[in-house]
Amino acid sequence: MIRSYAFTTGGKLHSKDIDIFLMPSLLADTNLFLWVDLENSTPEEARQILGGVFHFHQLSIDDCIHDSPSPKVDGFDPKEDDLFASYLFMVIHAVDYNRADGVFATSELNFFLGRNFLVTYHNVPLRSVTQVEERCVKTGGLVARAPDRVAHALLDSLVDNYKPALEELGEEIAGIEEMVLKNPTRPTLERILGVKKEVQHLRKIIGPQREVIGRFARGEYKLIRPHLVPYYRDVYDELFHISELAQSYTDSLSVTLQTYLNVAANQQGEVIKVLTMITILTTPATIIASWYGMNFKAMSELEWQHGYAFVIGLTLVTTLGTLFYFKAKRWL
Repeated sequence: MIRSYAFTTGGKLHSKDIDIFLMPSLLADTNLFLWVDLENSTPEEARQILGGVFHFHQLSIDDCIHDSPSPKVDGFDPKEDDLFASYLFMVIHAVDYNRADGVFATSELNFFLGRNFLVTYHNVPLRSVTQVEERCVKTGGLVARAPDRVAHALLDSLVDNYKPALEELGEEIAGIEEMVLKNPTRPTLERILGVKKEVQHLRKIIGPQREVIGRFARGEYKLIRPHLVPYYRDVYDELFHISELAQSYTDSLSVTLQTYLNVAANQQGEVIKVLTMITILTTPATIIASWYGMNFKAMSELEWQHGYAFVIGLTLVTTLGTLFYFKAKRWL
């Protein structure tokens, strides 16, 4: 699906769903800003727009069409034979967390940002893109005046959408902590390890993403106008807060794992303690039974009328004596 919009420098919608053959003429108009959004488009459609209309560098086109494991930003300036204008190519990841399967789903969003154009590319529908498109089309105003403003709005919306995922994750961790204290079982351990793996996955995404947005926040690129740098810095601060929250989740899961191991060890210790006490309390009976089980003729108890009662009494006395001794020592 290809969605395209042309906005005036005042932020008003000039045209939408533009024919591909008209896009070059709109790009040549310095009073217009062109935004093309490619959603789940075929490689042929993408190359037709990215290469045929905008003439982007082949390396950035390949990076866009193929999944990138980590966020990044690259600047491209035209050489003598290049047809494209200066632009930034950026890869950012959106996330969503599902408590049902306990997995962070990541979706890649690619940006091509120039002075009067913005091209976005993603394989699945993204809430942040939909929200910003609706703002630009329905209200226009400041957001739709320039590509660096729209890019900021997209990044801001994308980072805001991290928060519901993190809230879901926080509820999941709280549930795990309660399970550990009440009934630590093998599935609980597997759940702890699974969620911890997903949090580490999240941190691997956020770390490079912070670096990317941090470069915008420091004003390293001329395509981001100076008066917009503080807005990008605000997005960076939000992402930094999310990074700190992810770190706290990691620490919490580490503590929860240690608590599980301690509780499991205590439970195992209680079982061993019970088995040991049973063994100790039955030891007198075992010794006596073994002794009189030898059946030697020289043992007078074998022919004694009250020998059976004597052995029973001796067994009870020695067992009760052992029990009272352990209670006196407070080992029971």
